[in-house]
Order: sequence, then structure tokens, then C-alpha cells
Amino acid sequence: MVIGGKHFEDSGRTYVMGILNVTPDSFSDGGKYNSVDDALRHAERMIDEGADIIDIGAESTRPGFKLVGDDEELKRLVPVIENIKKRFDVPISVDTFHSRVAKEAMNCGADMINDVWGLKYSGNDIPMAEVVKSGGAAVCIMHNSEHKYESGGADRTLMGKINDSIFAELKESVYIAESAGIGRDKIMIDPGVGFAKDYSVNMSMVANIDIFKSIGYPVLLGTSRKSVIGLTLDVPVNERMEGTLATTACAVLGGCSFIRVHDVGSNVKFIKMLENILEFKLRS
Repeated sequence: MVIGGKHFEDSGRTYVMGILNVTPDSFSDGGKYNSVDDALRHAERMIDEGADIIDIGAESTRPGFKLVGDDEELKRLVPVIENIKKRFDVPISVDTFHSRVAKEAMNCGADMINDVWGLKYSGNDIPMAEVVKSGGAAVCIMHNSEHKYESGGADRTLMGKINDSIFAELKESVYIAESAGIGRDKIMIDPGVGFAKDYSVNMSMVANIDIFKSIGYPVLLGTSRKSVIGLTLDVPVNERMEGTLATTACAVLGGCSFIRVHDVGSNVKFIKMLENILEFKLRS
């Protein structure tokens, strides 16, 4: 896969996308990096810790979030994108589902659009896939839905049907990208843990992350500090490091090409150690 002129292997390695929220209301770190200077310092810290991509979000997508409007989203995004581009040699992803925001972000230097609505958001005047194609950027296509997937427990038959449905909907989003002419080397997919899914379905996504590789594109797993970890361990958002690392292990073992995390340094070291162990296992 190619993002911002940099090549990422489709298999055999898991890359780290560092989260940079320039919002006052994100569930985990809202308000910490609102100023351009704070955002740049955090971006530099993540790059120093080994981040391969910086993913910038200017509108929270936590449960119950409120739309801020394109102008406000761009007001938060543009100076951060421009300054990171000036100072650092790192691909920039922008977390938005608004096509106008995506277009302006790409004009300012964004290399990838991370769309939590999987190119299906109906509120766009111009379809997101067309905007991404015209901007020559890469895209992360995440699964989301207007209705919530609920398993009602751990019934394996029902869970299998839910997994199949999510899989099919994600393939529909991929087809939209392909039909718009977005190159195969510019697409990754994300099963959307934490979006329109209950606890059991989220856990199933993590446990069965390897099945999404069969769609034929690099897979990203984004679970960092999410409620599925908090519910499992009964811990607040600032105590979910260990749980996040456990899901990172699932990502590596399941063949994910990317993870999206808040705590870059810990995850980079964890992945390096695990990948080296696995390499030695293959030699034995």
C-alpha cells in the first residue's frame, strides 16, 4: 500500500497509526491538543516513538457526538496539517466523513482519508469516493451502520450471521471505492470496532480479525482505549493500556497491517517484541 509516497507492506508487518485529536470532546483525550503548538508537540512525540502515520481528527465520533460543521472542522484541521507537513516527513491521515473537509484537507497535504462511514455518508453533496479519487489520496474504509448490531449474547449461530452481514457491508464499501477508480494500492479496511456494535459483536470482531483479510486489502484494527476494553476489565479510559496491548497482539497474530492507537511508544515496542518472537518461532 502507498500512503503519502511511502510504501507499506501488505503482510508480514504491523504498522502504527498514531491518533492526534484536535477536538475538545473526544472520549479519551479531548481538549489536550486543541492548540496548534500542543498538537505539533504531540505529533513530534508520536513520530519519535515510532508512529508510521499520524491520524488527525477534528470532530469527535464518540457515542452521542454532535456535528461541528465543515467550517469548524477545517478551522481545527488546516493549520495542524500544514505545520506537520512543513516540519515532519510522515504520512498524514485525516479522520473525517465529510467530503468537503476531505477535499480541503487533501489540498493542504493530507495523504489519506479515514472515513468512519465507509464512503456511504448520505450528507455529502459530492460522494466521498469521488473526492478521494480526484485528490489522489489513500483511504481507510471503516464499517459502520445506521442500525446497531446486537448479538443478544454469545450464540455462535447468530454471531456468525452478524459477522457475515458486517463482512458483506464492508465489501459494499470497498466496491464503492473500486468503482470510483481508487487504486488497489490506496485502500485499507477497518471492521469498525466500537461503531454500531454491542460488546459481544465488538469482541467477535477482535477475535476474528483475520477473516477480514480475505476481502483482499490491508486491515486496520482500531481498539485503543475503547469501551470494549473498559467493559471487559472494568477500568476507566485512562487505565486501558494493558487491554489495548492485548488487542494489538490479536492484530499482529491476525495479520493486520495497521493498528490505530493513542499510546504509540508502548505499542511500537510491544509489536517489535512480538514480531521478533514470531520470527524466531518460524526459524525453529
